[in-house]
Amino acid sequence: MKFIETIKNIWKIQELRSRIIFTLGLILIYRLGSFVVIPGIDPASLDNLAKQSNEGLLGLINMFSGGAFANASVFALGIMPYISSSIVIQLLGMAIPYFQKLQREGESGRKKITQITRVLTIFITAAQAPAYLKNLEYQIPGAHFDPMFWISSIIIMVAGTMFVMWLGERITDKGVGNGISLIIMIGIIARFPSALFQEFGTRIEGAGGLIVFLIEIVMLLVIITLAILLVQGTRRIPVQYAKRVVGNKQYGGVRQYLPIKVNGAGVMPIIFAQALMFIPLTFAGFSASDSASSFLTAFADHTNLWYNIVYAILIILFTYFYTAITMNPQQISEELKRNGGFIPGVKPGKKTADFIDEVISRITLPGSIFLAIVAILPAFASLAHVSNQFSYFYGGTSLLIIVGVILDTLQQIESYLLNRHYDGLMKTGRIKGRSGVGTSMI
Repeated sequence: MKFIETIKNIWKIQELRSRIIFTLGLILIYRLGSFVVIPGIDPASLDNLAKQSNEGLLGLINMFSGGAFANASVFALGIMPYISSSIVIQLLGMAIPYFQKLQREGESGRKKITQITRVLTIFITAAQAPAYLKNLEYQIPGAHFDPMFWISSIIIMVAGTMFVMWLGERITDKGVGNGISLIIMIGIIARFPSALFQEFGTRIEGAGGLIVFLIEIVMLLVIITLAILLVQGTRRIPVQYAKRVVGNKQYGGVRQYLPIKVNGAGVMPIIFAQALMFIPLTFAGFSASDSASSFLTAFADHTNLWYNIVYAILIILFTYFYTAITMNPQQISEELKRNGGFIPGVKPGKKTADFIDEVISRITLPGSIFLAIVAILPAFASLAHVSNQFSYFYGGTSLLIIVGVILDTLQQIESYLLNRHYDGLMKTGRIKGRSGVGTSMI
């Protein structure tokens, strides 16, 4: 079989074999760490926290952490503070000249940005840890945390997040795929078996039967297919390179294609929008009071109509925003001109930049709408009486992360195979990741 032969070829490549084993080992460490409870907390007293983390936006946070949130683990905050820090640094890169300068300095600038991101991660984790501990105190009957417990637990949670970040960086350097992305994906997938069996049990017990469960599985496969199309979809612009003669060698004179992604922003618009939608949770979800306003309560419910309308609008706006950051038509035009390339029928310079900008604008609109629809699909699944945990896999950030990370990781493995003159993973052509050429961070 083709699959068995591919596995054998992967195992024959010593470097790839070592990287895969190394990656699996660090992932195992991360999964074991998600069950290590914060010292001083009785695991038997976490029933209320587990119930709270099964639905709503807290359920989404718990899924991203692979269940560590509900376990009151030392990894409870997971890798999300690092993701938040990365987003802040990217935004600062738009507005502050110092960060813009670092972005242009190549490898040295990248290392400096990475260092700043790590420091900011510490501060973000230190700010989020007290909110988590306060909520934990409310959920444990009769609990009252003393000052020393607060200090030690905050330090432990900061160390836990930094350790998870370190694991991700080591996977990126010495493993396969993007470590941070893999850690998030593993946390999400870890919740899938229990969610699947829970949904199966619910249906078998009488709420629809086996037929309804099979229909749900088919719909899930259809949505996964749509997500793959969204991740891989591109519009190719033909580019002609002029002939150049340097010494006795001739360069250029060939036609290539400039790929413009239908979803050039990737999953970032959903992450940006989700970060804003988590703000009401700070006031409503982490409070012991039952007197939260209807506005805050509504925006803490992912099935609420107004929540999903605002969420979808934010995703569309952020898609345009992030696409403008990552795809600069003027810069692309200058790169083409510098390398002797031009778009047939379009004058180089401003005309080319305007043409590329028009193409990007046209394909970003349907791409952003499609992304918004995929993002709110879990709400429709919940309204269709799919269990809360299983509904999260019907779209949203979780599905796009899983699809994107798997495609990127398989693309890297395929590159090793093709470089060693083995067949790739697919018969129909090379695997396309989110970036089209390599692994990108979420």
